[in-house]
Amino acid sequence: MTDSIFTLPVRVYYEDTDAAGVVYYASYLKFFERCRTEWFRAAGQDHQGLLDSQGLVFVVKRVQLDYLAPGRLDDLLSIDTSVENLGRAHVVFRQRARREAQILVDGTVQVVCVDIAKMKSAPIPGWLRAKLVAYSEEPAA
Repeated sequence: MTDSIFTLPVRVYYEDTDAAGVVYYASYLKFFERCRTEWFRAAGQDHQGLLDSQGLVFVVKRVQLDYLAPGRLDDLLSIDTSVENLGRAHVVFRQRARREAQILVDGTVQVVCVDIAKMKSAPIPGWLRAKLVAYSEEPAA
């Protein structure tokens, strides 16, 4: 993948599948969440640290997924994350689950930065915005 894409390897376990050994559709949401969380950690911050230091959390607002091919028990998947759109207080992540070059699931997840004390959207901190721009699919203006 390109430098603007963060990738996390994920092994499919029995708990991730249905009775036929096919990845259960909701398991991809967990895989995508793990990839966003590990990207955040690789960027130098963890979710608890952001909450403790600035009172901010990210909440999912919208998910849109296209299921293109089945993942199966014991597959080694690559979960890819890049930034499709960056707003003042939201990020739209483009996320894909791949088995080698084959895309199994393709979609977007929109998250909003929220001030937990006020339960209202809040601007994404500047240092984090800079990191998000680095993972943007399009060059910053």
